Amino acid sequence: MNKPILPSDHALIDAATRIAAPPANSPFNAASPAIFQTSLFTFDAYADLEAVFAGRSKQFIYSRGDNPTVMELESLVAALEGAEAARAFSSGTGAIAATLLAFLEQGDRIVAVRHLYSDAFRICEKLLKKFGVAVDYVDGSDTEAVIAALPGARLLYLESPTSLVFDLQDLPAIAAEARRRGVLTVIDNSWATPLYQKPIAHGVDLVIHAASKYLGGHSDTVGGLVVGSAEHLARINTGSYPYLGAKLSPFEAWLLLRGMRTLPLRMERHMASGLALAERLAAHPEVERVRHPAFSDHPGKATLSGFGGLFAFEVTDAIDVPRFADALGHVRIGVSWGGPESLVMPALAPLQMPGEANSLQRFGVSPRAVRFGVGLEDADVIWSDVEQALARARG
Repeated sequence: MNKPILPSDHALIDAATRIAAPPANSPFNAASPAIFQTSLFTFDAYADLEAVFAGRSKQFIYSRGDNPTVMELESLVAALEGAEAARAFSSGTGAIAATLLAFLEQGDRIVAVRHLYSDAFRICEKLLKKFGVAVDYVDGSDTEAVIAALPGARLLYLESPTSLVFDLQDLPAIAAEARRRGVLTVIDNSWATPLYQKPIAHGVDLVIHAASKYLGGHSDTVGGLVVGSAEHLARINTGSYPYLGAKLSPFEAWLLLRGMRTLPLRMERHMASGLALAERLAAHPEVERVRHPAFSDHPGKATLSGFGGLFAFEVTDAIDVPRFADALGHVRIGVSWGGPESLVMPALAPLQMPGEANSLQRFGVSPRAVRFGVGLEDADVIWSDVEQALARARG
């Protein structure tokens, strides 16, 4: 296994300082951001109201548009990503939908990597195609194949690493070629967070986060963000955001701000425990393969300065996957990740979904694959639970 390139102390200190700093001009010098839990903002005079509608004033008007607490979150994430602007949404899926709908028109074609997030796949299949947008899927780990698919495309949708199989993309090479051809690049960066991967620095145009995962970090909030240039965010702000209603509430924005204040420390723990568990699983006789970016020698690994605690492993035929999941005591079964608790999500369950093929079915995820979100518990405690469950699951 290739050892990870750990983030520099300077980078971590800088990120921690940005995140933990009290908000500017905080009322009463409060250390925590204020929650402006209001649906609307009033005006002292008609002229003030008219100035907002006429575009002469930036005063707050209604929290489905802008809200001070939400904007505090947007400003923080944009700064961490090295971007000019950000827009927060009520979910990662809301951020994905608004981004795609803002830039695509009937007759356009997009290129998306295989094994993309399941709801991003559903948006492509159920919404974009319905509106006359063609979607081509490519193996994102094959840089030549991605570049070959770019001619005539309007947008390239990336996710590095990808869901469940954790394939990587060579972001600098792909982004440079996409920009040369006038193709807009969008990436889901939820796995790495702004601490461990900065796609904009490598030429990607727009970055999406499912803030429900590591940014929030407590399994108590659903939210999403898209960050990028002021020009691109203006397109989203005027072209899709006002009409989808997927706004983030002030309280959830505050929860995300609270969670992000411990992001550097949490990510260090997720990374260390995740690597420890991945190494132990790789040495287990009933595990055929571990899918973790730390095990990869793909050029796309170069853009990662650290690793999240989410990966997958594939068990041998001797292991009954449902029995393994049921035998776990400390580790729980769940579909999300990024919180304090360790979770498994066997691929076998979504592979049973009826109707049109989902992303796991379409791109051939193994029924013996188990996604493992390593939490903040002691690594030895997690491993003892996994080891005994594997022993009890042998057929």
